[in-house]
Amino acid sequence: MPDNKQLITIKGTKEGLTLFINDACSFDEVLDELQEKLSVYKPNSDEPEVAVTVKLGNRYLNEQQKSQLDEFISNNNYFTVQTFDSDVIRKQDAISWKEESDVKTIHRIVRSGQVLEVTGDLLLIGDVNPGGTVVTTGNVFVMGSLLGIAHAGSNGDTDAVIAASYMKPGQLRIADYISRAPDYEADGVYMECGLIDGEQDKIVIDRLQALSHKRKDLSGFERRIQNG
Repeated sequence: MPDNKQLITIKGTKEGLTLFINDACSFDEVLDELQEKLSVYKPNSDEPEVAVTVKLGNRYLNEQQKSQLDEFISNNNYFTVQTFDSDVIRKQDAISWKEESDVKTIHRIVRSGQVLEVTGDLLLIGDVNPGGTVVTTGNVFVMGSLLGIAHAGSNGDTDAVIAASYMKPGQLRIADYISRAPDYEADGVYMECGLIDGEQDKIVIDRLQALSHKRKDLSGFERRIQNG
């Protein structure tokens, strides 16, 4: 953490330099002290550029300020800004992030011809009948029978999964991958999931328990599905 008496603290790492910027001072004060701090660094012209990570703390920079700071750091110093790291985001970005990370719980039956579309993960307590469709930007969890079409990761998330208490879908889709109706026995299968297998480059069906190994970030939620 930077010293409160200093506006900018610079630390060297294996990856380059990290700049800790005091979030209580003005942006103009940051530029003034940054010029003074960086002036002591005089790398040789044949040395490679040094990657810089800028830690902003509780400071938010708009795109114009980021561009200005990027140009200020990179100008004639053989530095290149790799990333800006801030603990603050815009309200709009926070709302979007919350929508993407939330699990939407819906109690209903998706009937033939109906399309249920949500942002984020979907926990459907009910059935998806033949001819019905559910579409999410995240994962699809069906606490019931999946007999229609399920499309997870509709925005391109290839790590998304589809799980159901009773799996006999007409079609599975994950990101841009499409799977035909699996060759199940007439009775279908219970507690199964569909996910993309990178080695086979296609959607595969596996036991629900496999999620704890193949999608470790879902293990807690997967246990709740199994245990009720």
